[in-house]
Amino acid sequence: MTNRLALAALALFAAPLAAQDADTDAFPAPATELVVLETTAGDITVELETERAPITTANFLRYVDEDRFDGIVFYRAMRLDYGEPPNGLIQAGTQNDPERILPGIAHEPTSETGLSHTDGALSMARLEPGTATGDFSIMVKDQTGLDAMPDSDDPNERVGYAVFGYVVDGMDVVHAIHAMPTDPDKGEGWMKGQMLADPVVIVDVRRVEQPTG
Repeated sequence: MTNRLALAALALFAAPLAAQDADTDAFPAPATELVVLETTAGDITVELETERAPITTANFLRYVDEDRFDGIVFYRAMRLDYGEPPNGLIQAGTQNDPERILPGIAHEPTSETGLSHTDGALSMARLEPGTATGDFSIMVKDQTGLDAMPDSDDPNERVGYAVFGYVVDGMDVVHAIHAMPTDPDKGEGWMKGQMLADPVVIVDVRRVEQPTG
């Protein structure tokens, strides 16, 4: 009898675990793609949301595969004057170089993708929605105010910016770039003073080969 009771107790504990395993199989993690940004300050590895943000990710990967990012720079370090530092973002990209840029892409708001501007998020830079090309930012700390806010009276806030991936390795490099000196005379408008005095070169951007088998 004692053995039967023990087996019954084990079955009670095992059943929920088996159910959890079945749930995990039924709802697999969204598909992603790893990419490494080799910079003169160190490597940054990012995981791109190929399933949840397919348009934005496909655009980024086209720049990668066609070597359009090789030789560009991290040129901006935006630091907020509130919250605990470090706080803000760094920005890199093609900077409208006619030899590098591709046509603008459709906007994928976070209200549709389910992604968010949390610490380490990659987000496309743009003017109007649909104008994003080859410039992107990496968040330093959560910047969820950049997410889409459908109920906002501000048209720009309603659509927000498009998140399409997250840093999975190399946030120390992101922080190092963010802390580099800026030139008080560089930049225009509200971006004046946010430009790095010595931009950080992105030497190579490439997909990370996934192990097979």
